[in-house]
Formats: sequence, structure tokens, C-alpha cells
Amino acid sequence: MSVSAVGVLEGDAVERATRVAADVAALWADEVDRDARFPVEAVDALRGAALLSCAVPRHRGGEGASLPALCRMARILGHHCAATGMVFAMHQSQVMSLVRHGDSAAMRDFVDAAVGAQYLLASATTEVGIGGDVRRSSCAIEMVAGRATVSKNAPVISYGEYADAVLVTARRTPDSPASDQVLVVCRRSDVELEPTGAWNTLGLRGTCSPGFALHASTEPGLICTDPYSEISSETMLPVSHCLWSAVWLGIADAAMDKARRFVQSAGRRDPGVVPPGALRLAESAAAHQQMVDLVDSAAVRFERAARDPDDTVVRVPNGVGFALAMNNLKVSTSNLVVDIVGQAMLICGIAGYREDGKYSLGRHLRDAYGARIMVNNDRITANSAQLALAYRGAL
Repeated sequence: MSVSAVGVLEGDAVERATRVAADVAALWADEVDRDARFPVEAVDALRGAALLSCAVPRHRGGEGASLPALCRMARILGHHCAATGMVFAMHQSQVMSLVRHGDSAAMRDFVDAAVGAQYLLASATTEVGIGGDVRRSSCAIEMVAGRATVSKNAPVISYGEYADAVLVTARRTPDSPASDQVLVVCRRSDVELEPTGAWNTLGLRGTCSPGFALHASTEPGLICTDPYSEISSETMLPVSHCLWSAVWLGIADAAMDKARRFVQSAGRRDPGVVPPGALRLAESAAAHQQMVDLVDSAAVRFERAARDPDDTVVRVPNGVGFALAMNNLKVSTSNLVVDIVGQAMLICGIAGYREDGKYSLGRHLRDAYGARIMVNNDRITANSAQLALAYRGAL
């Protein structure tokens, strides 16, 4: 990681993330996957390395890590343990939303406390009965005895039982339309979570994302003043898509490493003969390079939009081209990671198909398939189709 790309302090944060990934996350990854349990060791290590607050600006106690630096960290974590990488990615998207949109005194105090205690932040943005559309809510904020209360039937809340606070979307008032949403911060001590299901999935099992009936009561100052529509378009959606894609790139990295070592081992056994998997490895390397370029360029695009809101191409929040680019990133990388891991499976053959051994690819393949349904690609493509009808520029 070059200093010019992410800065000296960010480079230090990347180094700390690298140590957490290799020394802790990698050790527990198989057990986390097998038992579908939260990667508590890796998250504790991230907390101990002060990496849960690295996206908070330096003048507020964090390190001001840029999105390209956060993507680099998510990629490294995803390489060793996709569940840890996804927890990191989802948490950082919540942190950046609060940093960029939480301007009340209560919100600033909360962020200060989060930095000091290294809070882990979860989110509850989906809701039973809205068809997976996170830009609409059925539940609403109600003021009761000076407190903001909300009850929500959430089909998934990732690592909700392990988080220090949950960011909840809801209608602004009981009389507000479904699209008039706010984002409210609820400390874990102010939240009741009643499980409504179990979490036993094909992949990303360590994210521990079952459904919950959520009941919360929080101080009104912890309601973001910006409408959720702005928070989503300016920060939460683009940051999430960049960081998720970085985790999936980490999964692809792991698969490519195993495929490459398999082909190199075959080459050493029969010097002078090109191994059968070499051609497929070269083809996979091209797809991998495409994925790297997509993630890197999207993170830089976000930084450009954040620095210059008047940019005519990537303008936020009304930049249709920006929204299309972020949608395309999610759909493209979620497809590429499945293709790359699948190609690695063909290269490694039975050694990759086995659930044991150094070339095993089962966990990576199962994790990779989760990418397409984390906000289903069909829903995102349908949204892109509407945007494309209105867009006249170039991406």
C-alpha cells in the first residue's frame, strides 16, 4: 500500500488490519463457518487495534481513514475470514453515515463515546412486509414521555446481538408516508431484541444475521437530521457497495492464491510441461484484475464525490451517473467473485472440492454465493433500469 494512495496513518491502519487478519481471523475462520458463530476473537482484535473507529476524522479521535483505505482493510480481512470482513464492512458503513450526517450535539457525543469504547455498530434497515425495499418503512418513530420509540419486525439484523448500538430506519412520524424515513441510533442498552428465526445459511455464516422483533427507546437527539434518502444515496449505499465488494475481492484473492499454488505445484512436479490448469489460471487472473480495478476505481469515485459535490459527473446526491456506477459495482463484483472461485475449483479439481486440505475452496464458494443476494441483484438491476431511462451522461 503506497503512502500516496492512502496516507501514512492510513497505511498504519492497513498494517494493523493485516496483522488482525493473519494472526487472528485466519485462525478461527473455519470454526466460525462450521459453527455459524460470531467471529468474536477477530472483532475483539479489531477493537483492540482501534480499527473500529479508524474512519472517524482525526480531530474527533479517529484516524480519518479514506474509503480506499477501508476497502483495502476489508479486502485483507475478507481474504482470511469473509464473515469478519463483512462485519467490518457493515460496521464502517454505519460509522461513515454518522460521521457525515450526525451533526446534533447528542450525535457528536455518541460518536465520541463510540471512539473511546470502540463500539460495534449494526443496522436494521430491512423490514418484514416492504418487499426488501430499504427506502420504505412500515414502522414509525413515536414520541413517548420525551423518548423516541420504535418497534420493527426486521427479517435480518447482522450481528445484532453482539453490537453496542443499532441504527434503525423508520418513518419520521406515524403519519408520515413510507418513503419519509429517518435514521435513529439506539444504544444496545435501549434495545430489546426478540429472535424471530435462526441463522443457518450456506455462507457468511459468522455474520449471525437472524430476524428480530426490535423494540427501542432512545433520546430524540439521536435521530439524524438528514432524511434517510440523503444518507442512503450520499453515504450508506455507495460506501456499503464499495466495502462489500472489497470483502468479495478478498474471497477472490484467497481462491486465486490457492489456484496459483496448485498450478505451481503441478509445474514443479513435471518441469518443462505447462500444467493443465495454467491456461484457466491466466483467464481467471484477467477476471480478478477486472474486479480489482472495479473496487479501486469505485472507492476513488466516492472520494471524488465527497470532496467535490458539484462535480457534474458524480454529483451527490442527485448524480444519476454516480448511483448507476455504484449499482453496477455491486452487481458486477458479486458475479465476478462467484466466477473466479468457480474457476479456481476447476483448476484445483478434487483437491478444491474437498472440505479438507490446503486447496479446499468450499467455504470461499459458499461465501461467494452470498454476494448476489445481499440486496438481491435483481432488485438492484431493476433500479438501474429506471435510472438508465433518465440518464443522458457517461459513467
